[in-house]
Amino acid sequence: MPLTSRPLRKLGFLTIGLFDEHDPGRGHESTLEIIELGERLGFDSAWLRHRHLQYGISSPVAVMAAASQRTRRIELGTAVIPLGWENPLRLAEDLATVDVLSGGRINPGVSVGPPMHYDRVKEALYPDTADVEDFSYERVRRLLDLVRGGRASDFDGTEGFEVFSHRVQPHSPGLGRRLWYGGASLGSARWAGEHGMNFLTSSVVKAAGEEEGGHDFAAIQASQIRAFRERHPDGDAARVSQGLVVIPTDSATPEQRARYEAYAAERLPRTATPQGPARLLFAPDLVGTSEEIAERLRAHAGFREVDEVAFALPFTFGHEDYVQILTDIAGRLGPALGWSPAG
Repeated sequence: MPLTSRPLRKLGFLTIGLFDEHDPGRGHESTLEIIELGERLGFDSAWLRHRHLQYGISSPVAVMAAASQRTRRIELGTAVIPLGWENPLRLAEDLATVDVLSGGRINPGVSVGPPMHYDRVKEALYPDTADVEDFSYERVRRLLDLVRGGRASDFDGTEGFEVFSHRVQPHSPGLGRRLWYGGASLGSARWAGEHGMNFLTSSVVKAAGEEEGGHDFAAIQASQIRAFRERHPDGDAARVSQGLVVIPTDSATPEQRARYEAYAAERLPRTATPQGPARLLFAPDLVGTSEEIAERLRAHAGFREVDEVAFALPFTFGHEDYVQILTDIAGRLGPALGWSPAG
């Protein structure tokens, strides 16, 4: 009997890649070392969270390129690139280049909407077009079309000594099926499905009232996943990855366990009711032994809908904490959920 309705097939992790402003190299090296550790432990994927104008990874595509040269098997993803900061044509070129360098291992996740604190950054980001930029799903559609080989120019051929292509170069044929949409709403889930994308869920959903479940995070998330698959050409086979914050304590020291529990307790009040005008609902962080966490996941309606996860590492922990957490996830939690490490 499977432990869930969808046995866990792929195990990944997500990191924000924090660094000291005065020593950014050390923080980026730590992130690369964690990705290398993930590969040695048998993880299927490592994901990078995007942070602009903060002390976290601002250029995950560049970090993926570096990681691709220090690993051979593990898939590399972004969760997510906010497209409000990006030109879809230039991003398509960068993504295809890194996919070729990695041997076809990248999984770019994207989202839409105005950049965070847009009024404070728009003059630097879009000094001439700030008031007319389109931050809708159309920006994703443009990226999809370009990555999948759509026409970017009305000219191809030779001009003098130079040869031009009408589509993005390099073209990486499999990349178009490895694009993910990071969504928290029912509308996003449906849109991603209709456009043949994969769907990234996280520890945040929008409690907009249209989903089943009221203020029940797991029920809302499960409802969104089902809506995504109903609209996707692949139906129940469409890929969905869940990204809860999971902190196993099996091999943690007493000091680490106390710190992890305090971290989760401080964040717990925000999970009780929807937060802010967007009515964001947060999932509780899961802290405990691997068997305790596995039991809670088996009872989670959202988890029961997926066979892929990218567990999020807490943002403010240290390198050694991440080593302990990843080691316990790969060695104890994953197997408790029926997962086997990649060779």
